[in-house]
Amino acid sequence: MQDGEIFSRIKELVAEEHELRERVAGGEVSSEDERNRVRHLEESLDQCWDLLRQRKARREFGEDPDHAAPRPVSEVENYLQ
Repeated sequence: MQDGEIFSRIKELVAEEHELRERVAGGEVSSEDERNRVRHLEESLDQCWDLLRQRKARREFGEDPDHAAPRPVSEVENYLQ
């Protein structure tokens, strides 16, 4: 996946999150459903950002960024900030 594709995916995920929050405010979606979906969206966003960081690091060290791969949610979500 190329950087542009990853950024497009990020935009889609953010747009979905905004739409979901609007639907909750309008009473179309329950808070519990929203929490579950938002958690999934946040995990997907974290994976996308991690993949972009991997690609950048590979470029900086003269490696092929196309060899970067999405890491599992369990790994990405447990990084120390």
